Amino acid sequence: MLADQFRFLGRLIARPSQVGAVAPSSPGLARAMAAQIDPAWRGPILELGPGTGVVTAALIARGIAPERLTSIEYDPDFAKLIAERFPGVHVVRGDAYDLTGTLGQSLREPFAAIVSSLPLLNETPDRRQKLIETAFRLIAPAAPFVQFSYGLQSPVPPSATVSVIRAARVLFNLPPARVWVYRRIEP
Repeated sequence: MLADQFRFLGRLIARPSQVGAVAPSSPGLARAMAAQIDPAWRGPILELGPGTGVVTAALIARGIAPERLTSIEYDPDFAKLIAERFPGVHVVRGDAYDLTGTLGQSLREPFAAIVSSLPLLNETPDRRQKLIETAFRLIAPAAPFVQFSYGLQSPVPPSATVSVIRAARVLFNLPPARVWVYRRIEP
């Protein structure tokens, strides 16, 4: 655990725009995110920005088989770490903000859910909105896009096409965090 904190801090110093926190997510935050996913849902699960794998571990502990998980990680060292720690998880080294380009032809069926630890508040509102819109083209109808943030407000506001709820508030995280669940509003 301490080694992960140093690894994370090193990435924050080296690439502050790509790492949005001073430490990995707490186990409590990871469990709060994983709680939004029902293991009985059929289909693959996409994880964006797994970092050191705290949320990955929580998803597996929740009952998601590693073979159902595809994790997109930009940092090559974190991608290697996830592949080593979680055999069976399909790790893709790439840009989560270019989901279609990063996933390429590997998408065989819609995702049952997307779980994101991306530092959305480091991005422009337009880039955040584009990520959500792209994600909604890759997931099943009514499937959730789960995101955490440190802000008081949702990183992507609700709209005519996007609903959002605050699913959890996690005080025992550095810093305290909120879990947001987005869903596409069908016409």
